[in-house]
Order: sequence, then structure tokens, then C-alpha cells
Amino acid sequence: MERAQVVAGLMAEACHELHNAWAPACRLRTRVGSGRATWHRYDPRRDDHCITIGTLMVADKAQPALCSGWLSTREIQGRGYFGGAVSELNLLAHGCCHEFAHLLQTRSGGRRYGEVHNAAFYEWLDRLHSAGAAHALRGRLAEEAQTQGVVLATDTVSPAGETALRDFSPGDRVRFGPGLQGRIRRVNRRTCTVDGTGPCRGRRYRVPPQMMTVTG
Repeated sequence: MERAQVVAGLMAEACHELHNAWAPACRLRTRVGSGRATWHRYDPRRDDHCITIGTLMVADKAQPALCSGWLSTREIQGRGYFGGAVSELNLLAHGCCHEFAHLLQTRSGGRRYGEVHNAAFYEWLDRLHSAGAAHALRGRLAEEAQTQGVVLATDTVSPAGETALRDFSPGDRVRFGPGLQGRIRRVNRRTCTVDGTGPCRGRRYRVPPQMMTVTG
């Protein structure tokens, strides 16, 4: 987890670089969270933007078996960001851009209740990529990580296609990833929420169905 915390901290710094270039007039705070939750939040009372980077999100994106359940993967593939190539480095760089696009969306008045990933959001996200900001951030993130002794993988992975979720039910014991195991807590639209068991006890995962095998 130390690796994930280092990388999450570098992602938070990268968000500040975007802030300095794209929205220096507003106030931005960043923080590193201990879970998977990674989000942008705006407090109108304080006129304060906050971006949280989750360390477990960072850890997930280092594992090809887990990355297909993340929206970042679908955006990279579906919208052709970074040439449509899914890799650890691309996922993390895009994650910074994704959250910062929410800041730009909010400042421009394009974020409304119930309309988070709307046309206004993707207009800003597309601009971050087309203007070269995402590519530049990707390079800086890789360099800064390397100075910390961390190599972010650039090998392209091929997340498997979706498998019917009807084969899984809450309570099923499953194994997934490199030696991970757990019990399904909830079946979602695209993934299953899995509570770790055995050596994974105390952790919670979002796992795409094609990466799970029922064990009992």
C-alpha cells in the first residue's frame, strides 16, 4: 500500500498543476484517501474545490484483472484517449484529468443535480486531452513516480468483455485477481462489490464478473 500512497500523492500534485494552468482563480485542495473513492467536491459556502485520490483505486489500476470495472477504462477505450490504450500510467493520468474536468464543469455551471457525467463534463474532459494537457500530465506523472522509485506500467492491457452478471449472487464465495478471495456483497450494473475474506479480510473490491470464479 505504500506504493499506492506515493502514487496517489503524486496524482494530487498533478491536479494542482492542472489547476495552475486552467483555473488559477479558484481555490483547490487535494487529499489522499484510504479507500477507492476518488471524487471532486465543491463547497459553495466556502467557494472551495476538493479532489480526493483513493489509494485503493490506485492499487486496483495496477492490476489488469481489476481495471476493467472502472469508468476510466471505458472512457479511454470509448473516446480514444491516449489512442485508446489502457495501461496503468494511462489510467492514472486520465483519472487526474477526469476529476479536474469535474472542477471545470462545476465552475462553468455545467454540473447539475443528477447530471454528473453529462455533455458539459465530457466537453471539458475532451478539451484536456485535445489540448495536450493530459499527455503532458502523463509524462510528468511518470517522471515524478520514477524519482520516488516507482515505475508506472505502460504496457497495454486488454480488459475482457462484459460477462452476464446473472451468474453471480450476493453471498457467493469467489476468487479473483492474483490470489484474492472474498464474498459477493452486492451485484451492481457492471461489477460486483466483494468483501475480502481470509488474507483479504477487511478490504472491499469492485470486481468485473469476467474476472471472478465462484468457489462455493
